[in-house]
Amino acid sequence: MEVVASAPGKVLITGGYLVLERPNAGIVLSTNARFYAIVKPIYDEVKPESWAWAWTDVKVTSPQLSRVTTYKLSLKKSTLQSTSSRDSANPFVEQAVQYAVAASKVILIEREKKDILDKLLLQGLNITILGCNDFYSYRNQIEARGLPLTPDVLASIPPFSSITFNSEVRNGNMAGEKCKPEVAKTGLGSSAAMTTSVVAALLHYLGVVTLPSTDEKATAVDLDLVHVISQSAHCIAQGKVGSGFDVSAAVYGSQRYIRFSPEVLSSSQAMGGKHLPDVVADILKQKWNHENFQFSLPPLLTLLLGEPGTGGSSTPSMVGSVKKWQKSEPQKSLETWQKLGIANSMLETQLKQLSKFAEDHWETYKHTIGTCSGHAHGKWLEQAVDQFGESIVKSLLGARNAFVEIRSHMRQMGNAAGVPIEPESQTQLLDTTMEMEGVLLAGVPGAGGFDAVFAIILGEASNAVAKAWSSLGVLPLLVREDPRGVSLESGDPRAREVSAAISSIQIG
Repeated sequence: MEVVASAPGKVLITGGYLVLERPNAGIVLSTNARFYAIVKPIYDEVKPESWAWAWTDVKVTSPQLSRVTTYKLSLKKSTLQSTSSRDSANPFVEQAVQYAVAASKVILIEREKKDILDKLLLQGLNITILGCNDFYSYRNQIEARGLPLTPDVLASIPPFSSITFNSEVRNGNMAGEKCKPEVAKTGLGSSAAMTTSVVAALLHYLGVVTLPSTDEKATAVDLDLVHVISQSAHCIAQGKVGSGFDVSAAVYGSQRYIRFSPEVLSSSQAMGGKHLPDVVADILKQKWNHENFQFSLPPLLTLLLGEPGTGGSSTPSMVGSVKKWQKSEPQKSLETWQKLGIANSMLETQLKQLSKFAEDHWETYKHTIGTCSGHAHGKWLEQAVDQFGESIVKSLLGARNAFVEIRSHMRQMGNAAGVPIEPESQTQLLDTTMEMEGVLLAGVPGAGGFDAVFAIILGEASNAVAKAWSSLGVLPLLVREDPRGVSLESGDPRAREVSAAISSIQIG
């Protein structure tokens, strides 16, 4: 038996910093960049003597990093003991395995299915992890080969390519000081997508949940369990309780998200002498009060991401600086956050209104978006042919104005906190982008910084914007919004890519 599960990467388009605190909301879009986890047994049979064993085998393979890590898994404690070099260990995968196995134990003992669980565990767990190229930066290799910064060049890179490491020294380490190489990333939440894919694949493989295939809907109970276990594992692996929007997007897909109260994970942070299954049993009893409402871009609006290549920014240190500023200027920071909250709500309202127009007046909507896509925003009102068309354009302009406001408040917050939320180089690029034909809005995702930019574009204008970005030294990525969350796949994605490549070969 082989189970393949996948979970998407994300882009936070509103709610940067605010989403850290309840009850502020953030709009997060899931993408077509996906992480895959493949789970199958190591051994075909359970050896008769193995029922007396206290440990079983786990093997984790990451082909893109050319790494294989082996472990012994304690059947009693659900904890892993590495039997290979610690250099190859991945804390997110380790915690995903431990928490998923512990949760399976708690739930299947309740369902009186412990023997089935033990049999699957005694056959060993053979786990392979694959991430789409979109999670990683190939900009340096493209430039080193003298190739143009275009989506076509990115698309020519073989799927699931091996991953390079950043050569620049970051986070204040002196040159020559030994520091673990960091994989160059594009900021799509790879650790959350990876953790979620591993948790989901294991829970399905061990018979605890039934994941939805691509065109099915999962039950809320199953998705909520995948979410709670993925959040727990991810928080423990990163050593802090973050807002969790990236894990929530990996599980549920595009959404409007309000975080859970950090207290739900207090037992996992103070384990004491407790075994992990007891800790997980406690976490499952907690009142998880996160909120996620389905939300995706209105029809005919496209998400485009770009990599400016101006060096990366460290999100934790930026968040730390903003928190310091909040403490030192409580009144001013509260005012800024309130204004941001209002502008975020306004943007959300206008985007929802556009989706409603599309539902109720499709032909007018399609025509209006199509004609506006060929013009800069100043000429959109002229494209309206009737009152519905005018209402659609007013919603487009309302969304745009709300986003201009959001950017302004984010810049002010960055200046006050002394962090580059929207650095000058990004401001120039975003202002230029927002004046292009068919561009609704452009901004920096999430916590901001130098890593990436995004644009939301009308109709068919994406290619023209991508070309313009390329000419400005920005690499347009292949990532698009895909509102799907965690999914059960029909097989190894590498086999699918090979068969697609074969079928595209012309036989003459």
